[in-house]
Amino acid sequence: MSLLITKPGLLTTVQDIGRFGAQKYGVIVGGAMDAAALRIANLLVGNDEGEAGLEITMLGPEMILDRAMTISICGGDLSPKLDGEPVPMWRTVFAAKGSCLQFGTLKQGCRAYLAVGGGLDIPVQMGSRSTYLRAGIGGFQGRALRAGDRIPLRVPSHRSRKWLGAMALASGGARFAASRWSVSHDLIPPYAESPATIQVLAGQEIHLFREESVHAFFNATYTVLPQSDRMGYRLTGETLELKERKEMISSAVTFGTIQVPSDGKPIVLMADRQTTGGYPKIAQVITADLPLLSQVNLGGRVRFCLVSLREAQKAYVMREQAIQTLRCGLEQRIEEIEL
Repeated sequence: MSLLITKPGLLTTVQDIGRFGAQKYGVIVGGAMDAAALRIANLLVGNDEGEAGLEITMLGPEMILDRAMTISICGGDLSPKLDGEPVPMWRTVFAAKGSCLQFGTLKQGCRAYLAVGGGLDIPVQMGSRSTYLRAGIGGFQGRALRAGDRIPLRVPSHRSRKWLGAMALASGGARFAASRWSVSHDLIPPYAESPATIQVLAGQEIHLFREESVHAFFNATYTVLPQSDRMGYRLTGETLELKERKEMISSAVTFGTIQVPSDGKPIVLMADRQTTGGYPKIAQVITADLPLLSQVNLGGRVRFCLVSLREAQKAYVMREQAIQTLRCGLEQRIEEIEL
């Protein structure tokens, strides 16, 4: 049981929600850039939220599914198709044995997440299946996928088998079928928004910046440069200046930390960020807005909006409650399935 990769796409890697507990050894957390999309895709096929899936960036792959299975595609819209037929996103989808899954035109966002019922049979390294490209660890042989790769699949769980049986029955013998319902729009970030409005908290060193620079940071529009990657988004726009030059002691950083190097151009640290950083931190992207930021493409525009810690916590709780509601609803549907 496997996925046979016939075309690899621009950058397709195995990712889960990250490698935790090893930062003290200099090993990054990594994981999916848009973890919320991956979590939801997993729920839609009966997996645990933290299962590994494929992160598909900008230009998607083509693959053959060598058994009948349930799949779900969430995140950015890369025009997925099964045997040439458009596949609806944010739904549970049945695909027959031998189906060809391919991706086409990028419509919005820049990263799609493919979850397969049962999950990918990838070895766990340091508590995660995520690919860390710079170190060549995790994922499928520590690298992006290539043509000819066979990604092994695990045996579907009881929940996944029930979904598969119900969806196969609903297909009426067709090559694929999608659930009539989909994820609530409240759970899908406004990927098409431009510029994307990203909520942030004040950074630890915001007081070191000139007042006019702080004002500019929260009122200017920044563009994501082509040199950006999974480690960090380099931004161009208003140049930010410190009140005076100051040597910084490296300190802990996290996903969404916004640092400003000596050239005054902000860098937003992303999923593959380093464990510590020595540049002054002007802001921190709130957890609830990391999925939206992760879907901003190269050349995309962003604006930053200052919010309070209470507002950040409220946004996080509301998102997690929505995912919990989805999880409970899906579990109830699975329980009602009789095969």
